[in-house]
Amino acid sequence: MSRLRQVVQLLVHVDDSPGRVALAFAIGVWIAFFPILGIHTGLALAIAFVFRLSRVAILTGAWINNPWTLGPMYMAGTVLGCSILGVATEGLEGIDWSLHGRAFYAALLESLRPYVLPFIVGNTVLGLACALLAYFLLRTILERRRQIAAPAP
Repeated sequence: MSRLRQVVQLLVHVDDSPGRVALAFAIGVWIAFFPILGIHTGLALAIAFVFRLSRVAILTGAWINNPWTLGPMYMAGTVLGCSILGVATEGLEGIDWSLHGRAFYAALLESLRPYVLPFIVGNTVLGLACALLAYFLLRTILERRRQIAAPAP
């Protein structure tokens, strides 16, 4: 919980309206679920630059995707995509981890091929849902904190 409190404290001090800070953070959260690895930071900075959004807020949202959260986030999105598209999830456990080198990558590609579309669809939908939740939650928190911090007339 202290990590969440640190994030909120960081975002409280961003010099922008609660709505714009929450929007930047929510876009960052959606980017965190973006199915193409390796472009999250660049994409977040490009969107922040084009739309003049807080780089701190958008990067904070985008960086919820890290080595510790990547697997669970992408797996949840893939399972959701399988559910949406009607694809069976039994093959997700079928990776042969005893293979090595080129044989491992060939088997991995073959066993994961049916899950590419569910991965993309599921992570896009899950990212959108989490972004909407993050927007409304953070906006409410920031508005309340600013009301408390505002001097009484």
